[in-house]
Amino acid sequence: MKPLAECKVLVTPTSYASQDEGLRTTLEEKVREVVYNTSGKPLTSDALKELLPDIDGYIAGLDQIDAAALNAAPNLKVVARYGVGYNNVDLEAAKQNEVVVTNTPGANAKSVAELTMALVLALLRPVLPAARETKQGNWPRYKGVSLEGKTVGLVGLGAIGKEVARKLVGFDCQILAYDLYKDEDFAAAHGVTYVELPELLARSTIVSLHVPGIPETVGMVNDDFLNQMQSGSWLVNTARGELIDEAALVRALETGHLRGAALDCFQNEPPGAENPLLHMEQVIATPHMGAHSDSATNAMGWMALEECLAVLQGREPKYRVV
Repeated sequence: MKPLAECKVLVTPTSYASQDEGLRTTLEEKVREVVYNTSGKPLTSDALKELLPDIDGYIAGLDQIDAAALNAAPNLKVVARYGVGYNNVDLEAAKQNEVVVTNTPGANAKSVAELTMALVLALLRPVLPAARETKQGNWPRYKGVSLEGKTVGLVGLGAIGKEVARKLVGFDCQILAYDLYKDEDFAAAHGVTYVELPELLARSTIVSLHVPGIPETVGMVNDDFLNQMQSGSWLVNTARGELIDEAALVRALETGHLRGAALDCFQNEPPGAENPLLHMEQVIATPHMGAHSDSATNAMGWMALEECLAVLQGREPKYRVV
């Protein structure tokens, strides 16, 4: 195995070390060379094929890490994902090339949960249009909906779902959750009631998505899912864009069956100005910013750094995916 001091590392997340310069200096002190992504956006497979041939370690953003990119990286030992999702990584190709893939579970949980709460409140209380009109010199009289006494359904009660539940406790609302793996102790401690998905959809005023983007969940929010939701309810997605059939969501919003939606992620990112969801007044859209806070970027950076260095030093990483 090559000594760590002789290794070359690629870092592609554009927010890496943006809040803590120590991430950059620590990495640069330990390895021979660090290459940073200066494009300001995730890298394509073609771009990676140009960069990866002499790379030993890779701290990866939302790049297209497919078989073609991995096959062009004979020295690569580790892809340390800066974040929890790894759907952009061809795991089978990584196995075939003997590349370890890691992630950073829980690093951004609090940050994403905070944005989830901000979106829930912005849906129920029309803060954005009221602020816009007030700045224009108007004095509108909007009627809002209180979270108190309402039912919030969390589809997924993993690290982020649990953080949302913790924050909901103070709002005096009922919390329902659907998850294949139940944490009964957490539920009892935080007033969460586990139910099956159809019951959650039928009873919830707000449904918030907190499941990973895996084959079993892609497109799960389809016509059937939306039709089971309570009439006049709201949908929040701070998880993965591929969870939602966007055409089905447009239909549910156009008919008024859903009162509104808040989306931090889309099937295609950026979604493009032609996406009809961006032109609906009842939709709040944000640019996949859930993890973009000082605490989350620092936590993801340090976890990804440690995982990358561990593999390059021949140690077992804590958060191995494959």
